[in-house]
Amino acid sequence: MAAAKKYQWWQGWGNLAQITSALVAIFGFGAVLLQLNEIRTNNRAASARQVYLAYMDLEFRNPQFAAPDYDKIKTADRDTRSRYETFASYLLYACEEALAAFGIQSEWRNSCEYDVKGHLPYLCEKMAADPAFFGAFSARTQDFIKSAMARAGVTGPACKLKAA
Repeated sequence: MAAAKKYQWWQGWGNLAQITSALVAIFGFGAVLLQLNEIRTNNRAASARQVYLAYMDLEFRNPQFAAPDYDKIKTADRDTRSRYETFASYLLYACEEALAAFGIQSEWRNSCEYDVKGHLPYLCEKMAADPAFFGAFSARTQDFIKSAMARAGVTGPACKLKAA
């Protein structure tokens, strides 16, 4: 019969050190994952701010589109209509980025709704004439546009803002 091995007192600490090292590694890995998530969130927020600032610059350079007279734009030349459509699309893209980064319940939603309000007649007509246009935007943005239309009382076929 073999004699039972005797362990030295310090050998028990070796197992404890290995277990502790494994726990510290797991904790470190978790910290790295949290840090990566935070970096991603911060990058998304910075990107949304940049896109919205670019929209604000576009708005500054095109005041006729910032507060549009949509009936006048509809009868304008093709280039003006195309520029307006691009302007409104850029606004929606900026809002989509802001809503994705900051959430639907934020001051950014209020800013977007304020900026979108004057464009609702165009968006209402666009929704009826070319529903595929809105397929370029997320479901969140589409819901945002529909809720902004409902709050402003913009419905087809007239697609007019209700009197304030």
